[in-house]
Amino acid sequence: MTNNSETPKGANEKFEELGRGCYAYSSDGCSNTGVIVGDRGVLIVDAQATPEHADRVLEKVRTVTDKPVKQVVLTHFHADSSLGASAYDAGDIVASDLTRRMMDTRGAEEILVARERVPDLFDGLPATTTISLPSLTIASSMSIDLGGIDIRLMHLGRGHTTGDLVVWVPGSAVMFTGDLVQTSAIPYCGDAHLSDWTRALDRIAAFRPTTLMPGRGKSAFGATAVAKAIENTRDFVTTLRDAAAACVEQNLGLKDTFAAVHDALAPQFGSKLDFELNLPINVARAYDEALGLDQPQIWTRERCADLKDALAGIEPVAQGVETDVEDAVELSDNPIDRAATELVSDNDFAASLLERDGEGAQVDEEEPLDLSSEDIVRLGDDAAQTGSTDVEDGEDVPESKVLLEAAR
Repeated sequence: MTNNSETPKGANEKFEELGRGCYAYSSDGCSNTGVIVGDRGVLIVDAQATPEHADRVLEKVRTVTDKPVKQVVLTHFHADSSLGASAYDAGDIVASDLTRRMMDTRGAEEILVARERVPDLFDGLPATTTISLPSLTIASSMSIDLGGIDIRLMHLGRGHTTGDLVVWVPGSAVMFTGDLVQTSAIPYCGDAHLSDWTRALDRIAAFRPTTLMPGRGKSAFGATAVAKAIENTRDFVTTLRDAAAACVEQNLGLKDTFAAVHDALAPQFGSKLDFELNLPINVARAYDEALGLDQPQIWTRERCADLKDALAGIEPVAQGVETDVEDAVELSDNPIDRAATELVSDNDFAASLLERDGEGAQVDEEEPLDLSSEDIVRLGDDAAQTGSTDVEDGEDVPESKVLLEAAR
């Protein structure tokens, strides 16, 4: 349950160009940060684990531009990607409605658990640190004109978490996927919806990105590398899900399920980053989902300790699950939680991303949009435009057509 890697967090920094105006910052043991530079300013994708790590990103940004950071987009709520947001002094912190809900209900526990699991990643972070809440939330999609670069923020359904966003730059065919896709590391699945995750991957692939920045590790350059990254993530998620489901069908306990899933995954994924660190929690979530628990249980330090004991054969496997199920049922009475638990249907997905309103971006009515009118691409106008990508056959594909095909 503890990351014992001796590699210093933040070592071997890399800042590389992904496409026109698009960059990726990566370093050992840290989440990746995307940087998009337009004529009007800079947009950051995922904020790092601490303000100190974020300052190192800003140092790299200042080597290519002196423009201010206008927006920080959080693809999901996890501490390793969000706690550095305050360092950028951005005009807006943007996330999905469902990510905001997860911050409210799980954010405090997430910080405590993350600091205990990977303590050196959060060195120097004050004990009183709280999550940086978004100033702007979106339901399904939003387009931003950063000045010469059009950017699309999209919620493509449940996967790594309930509220994942991806950031698509159609002019450069660059996709920032957050932890929905991994290349060098195995995914963390503690808050995942494994059965839905593959559908989100299908929708990412439907945009035909030629460059992709994953949640951690090396970026994928070229259509072949992008496809491989997506398929490797799919292989991990489906093997984890199916192996755990098979164990549940055989009435195996969590300890035996962990051993079986470990054996199923190790040949292909055992050498990847965080395999031993993340697998206990990943198996626990897959086990719960196979038992029919749609909403992931909240991870607390006590629950992590119970899991460790269960895998050692000390505690009964199913202890405490009934209480969490009751909590999940209670949450489902809330409209936001009901939206979080429902699978995004094919038709609803297409309609949500192609729906246009008179004001442009679909945003939470209670959260004011603190951007100038010039910063927002009117989605009504965007519907008539084509998101041209450099696909292998050279054909330009209208974005609306890609979205509809992805939803089928």
